[in-house]
Amino acid sequence: MACTRVGISGWRYAGWRGDFYPTGLAQRRELEYAADRMTSIEINGSFYSLQRPSSYAAWRAATPDDFVFSVKGGRYITHLKRLVDVETPLANFFASGVLALGPKLGPVLWQLPERLAFDADVLDAFFTSLPRTTTAAAELSTHHDDKVKEGRSLTVAEADLPLRHALEFRSASFASDEAFEVMRQHGVACVLADTAGRWPKVEQVTSDFMYVRLHGDKELYASGYTDASLAEWAAKCHTWEGQGLDVFVYFDNDIKGYAPHDATRLISLLSGSRRSSA
Repeated sequence: MACTRVGISGWRYAGWRGDFYPTGLAQRRELEYAADRMTSIEINGSFYSLQRPSSYAAWRAATPDDFVFSVKGGRYITHLKRLVDVETPLANFFASGVLALGPKLGPVLWQLPERLAFDADVLDAFFTSLPRTTTAAAELSTHHDDKVKEGRSLTVAEADLPLRHALEFRSASFASDEAFEVMRQHGVACVLADTAGRWPKVEQVTSDFMYVRLHGDKELYASGYTDASLAEWAAKCHTWEGQGLDVFVYFDNDIKGYAPHDATRLISLLSGSRRSSA
């Protein structure tokens, strides 16, 4: 059965302490606190640097059994290598501990830089190189280089599970039927990003799930969402669910602390509408 998961992009923000996080809450318990109030969280640290298996294992242990993480793919792959010649970087990414999340591993998000224009051949080759199961990711991870030390690598999967991927582009050149078709052919979700008009806002179903990133509709990364706006997003989530699509929604309007509050408000709206329709 299709379901909607709602959460935040990252969880460690100093400005949230004494606001969303109660005063006196230990920093090590912030993930646990957030996860008790949401159904998914996007791991963003993996975008900036390779993490460790011990970190992924700790995050898994701190969250409920039915919780799911999305993991942001490394910027070395998307921004520096620009999706080209990435077999070893991909191996390093998956060897760094992603598989320690086990059944809590949700979609992998690949966010492209604004200046990376659409190239059908490059995108097709990149998607072809992505593992589609945790077993395939484990096999790929065995080809890592010394950027991931042997004592800090994880190259086995505890079970063979599907592995999903989503693409967030920021160049308008990707907003084309040709690009969407490449995504559909590979079953990669086209991210619906709300960026206060800064980058393309595209709603296209290209996989068996929808991936939404809410960066702020008025002010990028900063503005909060009104009740009316959240009601519209809740309605979209219900529509997608009705089409048999799983939905992942992450709030990234973190600068002024709106993200966790907006996420919990959307969760309440979704729960309330489900009860009223039951």
